[in-house]
Amino acid sequence: MGLGAVVLAGSFHGARRPSIPEPEQRVFRAVNGLPDRLYWPLWLPMQLGNLVVGTLAGIAVAGYYGSWTMAAASVLAAGSKLVAERVVRHWTRPLLAVRQRPGTSEPGAVLRGRDVPRAGPSFPSGHVILAIAIACIVSVEIPSEWTWLPFLLALVVGFGRVYVGAHNPLDVTAGLALGLMIGALVAGLLV
Repeated sequence: MGLGAVVLAGSFHGARRPSIPEPEQRVFRAVNGLPDRLYWPLWLPMQLGNLVVGTLAGIAVAGYYGSWTMAAASVLAAGSKLVAERVVRHWTRPLLAVRQRPGTSEPGAVLRGRDVPRAGPSFPSGHVILAIAIACIVSVEIPSEWTWLPFLLALVVGFGRVYVGAHNPLDVTAGLALGLMIGALVAGLLV
């Protein structure tokens, strides 16, 4: 929970600029400029950040392990993701003119996929919030030798969101932070 709060504070501090910071733009261009052939290998794991798919993935893992508390925690994490995303977007309303989707805020952004929004607020990444929160929840009950896998998949979601042009890097780190906070809280309460 503490790590999430520190990362969120850092992301918010970095995002409070009148334009996208140059280091963030460089990271965006480096990831977004990778070859198009990476789209399909990244597409499937990126779906774990989708509200329905990510929640169902958490429920499926819970079903496999026979854990009704993990299933309930996955649903609670999905609801918490929706609330947290709205609250942070409300708090950061003054930043929203700058923290737009890369299709608006990053000159020359490559937008991959029909469902990548060209405009609109993008801070924080909701896909990353959910993927990290679900990773925290399922990692509590899966065998210890596999706990790295949900986190690796969640990091692929974040990388993929920048690659497809849906988010800037600080949007992803803010999503990572909120996901860690939600995941730690929900897992601590229910799992």
